[in-house]
Amino acid sequence: MSEEAHPSTPPLLAGKRGLVVGVANQRSIAWGVASNAAAAGAELAFTFQGDALEKRVRPLAESVDAPIIEPLDVTDDEQMAQLFQKIQETWGGLDFVVHSVAFADRDDLKGRTIDTSRDGFHKALEISAYSLISLARAAEPLLAPGASLLTMTYLGSIQAVPNYNVMGIAKAALEASVRYLALDLGPNGIRVNAISAGPVKTLAASGVGGLRGMLGTAAERAPLKRNIDTDDVGRAATYLLSEYASGVTGEIHYVDAGLNITAW
Repeated sequence: MSEEAHPSTPPLLAGKRGLVVGVANQRSIAWGVASNAAAAGAELAFTFQGDALEKRVRPLAESVDAPIIEPLDVTDDEQMAQLFQKIQETWGGLDFVVHSVAFADRDDLKGRTIDTSRDGFHKALEISAYSLISLARAAEPLLAPGASLLTMTYLGSIQAVPNYNVMGIAKAALEASVRYLALDLGPNGIRVNAISAGPVKTLAASGVGGLRGMLGTAAERAPLKRNIDTDDVGRAATYLLSEYASGVTGEIHYVDAGLNITAW
């Protein structure tokens, strides 16, 4: 048949502009999402926290011709406002936001959850969960109908995973936030979803004790008999950020080779 009869489909995110928060290096889940989004036609903005991360993030951002590369501490309201002012000045609007931010003190990721410090609990919940709410609030004026917010979670939100401790509690709060933000923003045509990724060897995951054992167990138990990688997450994210997922919001989408469905 002629090409005119079946014109080629444009990339899923062609003409879309998105902000990616949380890239740490080329092995991070956020970069898996960003690189796939860029390949799907999106123009991207990036953030970094501190000089050390800027040295890692800036070359990656420049490799996809990002016009915006700005500092952001998600606990700093002034920096948050400055970031979105920059986006408004540069683009005027925003089609999607990717939130891939989590933190807990290393001491609170070992031993017993019952021993979590009050300060450690507050820090983990503020950075890992409340930051999605604050990011959504700052982004809302720039988001048109059809826009999308996407965050990253993990099975430890609904199952007790050794050494995940307070981070599991924070991820549970994050997932609840996804549902409530979807309710808030849905009337404006804005979707909010999360990807629950299987264990991946990333800089962030290295802070969780027993990661190597978790990876081995996951590959053994998962129906697909393998671990996932950041491209698996990135491809799923591209779908959720695109118009192909126009009827999907408030969902936790598992990308874990099926691990979450198994009992043993």
